[in-house]
Amino acid sequence: MDNEIKAERENHVGRVVHMLSHQLKRRGTMPQMVVELTPMQKHILTFILFETLDRDLYQRDIEEEFRIRRSTASGILQLMEKNGFIYRQSVEKDARLKQIIPTEKAVKLRMDILVNIREMEKRLTDGISKEDLDVCLRVLRKMICNLSGEQVK
Repeated sequence: MDNEIKAERENHVGRVVHMLSHQLKRRGTMPQMVVELTPMQKHILTFILFETLDRDLYQRDIEEEFRIRRSTASGILQLMEKNGFIYRQSVEKDARLKQIIPTEKAVKLRMDILVNIREMEKRLTDGISKEDLDVCLRVLRKMICNLSGEQVK
């Protein structure tokens, strides 16, 4: 019975995903010199830096991408603004909307972050075939949808 429980625990999907997530958070994509941001703020700043290359970004985009509440997103963005990584600018067509714009301080980090992401992806996928990686990503996305109640995209 003990071996059965041990095997079940070792193959518990949530545990394995948590362990992988923990390793990713420890290594992160942000240069080590950025100490004034929490891990979540670093993830959000990375998202902001790359998404704003292609489109305007607003708080609701952060809420949707990270599946966080409005109050949580607001607090995170306020601290990032206070630390000089973003600023929010009113939109002409709707003064209630505030566009999120990275500051020069943040933009200077973009290339270092991109290099770190590429290195991390290389380490993560080392020795994994493209077919296996495609299956893994499809399954992980399905798990996210299962937990959130959304349909698979």
